[in-house]
Amino acid sequence: MFFLAPFVGEFLLGNQPITAFGSIFLFAPMYGGGAVLIRELARRFGLGWSGIVILAVAYGLAEEGPIDQMLFNPGYLNLDSFAGMAEIPGLQLSLTLLQGTVTLHTIWSICVPIALVEACAPGVQRPWLRRGGLTAVAVVFVVGSTLLGILQALGFHFVASPAQFVVSAVIIVVLIVLAFVIGRRTHRPLAGQVPRPLVVGLTGFAVTSVFWLESVLFPDGVGSEWISASWWFVLFGTATAGIVRWARRGSWTPYHTLALATGALLTYAWAGFAHARELDGTSLPIALAGNTVFALIAIGLAVFARHRLVSQTPS
Repeated sequence: MFFLAPFVGEFLLGNQPITAFGSIFLFAPMYGGGAVLIRELARRFGLGWSGIVILAVAYGLAEEGPIDQMLFNPGYLNLDSFAGMAEIPGLQLSLTLLQGTVTLHTIWSICVPIALVEACAPGVQRPWLRRGGLTAVAVVFVVGSTLLGILQALGFHFVASPAQFVVSAVIIVVLIVLAFVIGRRTHRPLAGQVPRPLVVGLTGFAVTSVFWLESVLFPDGVGSEWISASWWFVLFGTATAGIVRWARRGSWTPYHTLALATGALLTYAWAGFAHARELDGTSLPIALAGNTVFALIAIGLAVFARHRLVSQTPS
């Protein structure tokens, strides 16, 4: 999980070429440390998947907010300002980037790696680390994230305002508290059947693929950024409500969780080829060859997780 999180978040997406695969050790303390911490805290305190998702949102805001400051720095994307990206008035913040941050890190940086690795050890709903191990991972996460934040600040010559740091920190703390409050609630299972895992997986693939096709669905034009931002709420609001209702039914199984994660993983596999075509300093053949390797690794991991689930789950 420690290395799978940065592999999915950076390499499968096509943000990093295969020639820079060694940088996974640079990303692992933040990505992997965050994923392991969230999984361990959730299992240690019985938060369930609702708690994991909310903690993943907090992680996404922390990474793109106080750590690398992308949410506050238009220069991060070579922009003069956030105008034209659904800028939130008075906050110097792009709603478009905020939505993207929540989506990418919640689904792919955290939840998908956790679901895949847990499928390889089915039935294990307890912590894997003792207190000393959990403390060590927390230290690695904090130190690694701090160093990456310093490198980003020096590289972009940008530091967010104190107000932006304070507001983002308050929101992150609120989300963490909310994860523990909501995650520990128990609900009586709902009656009714859940679609087959294949249908659940295809649903996850379709919803996440539609998210990545946003620029095709809403080409640049007057007001398009706000139409796109509104569509995000419709898409993921509807999908979340449906998935939560399925997951609360007694017939929901680990196979459904793995299928949902696999559907999202396959979306990153194809989206990574589009990103790889835009890599600076890397030839197109090498970029595409690298993402072919990454996609095959991802598919192989999903198949292996399914095999482990089948072999260790009683019929």
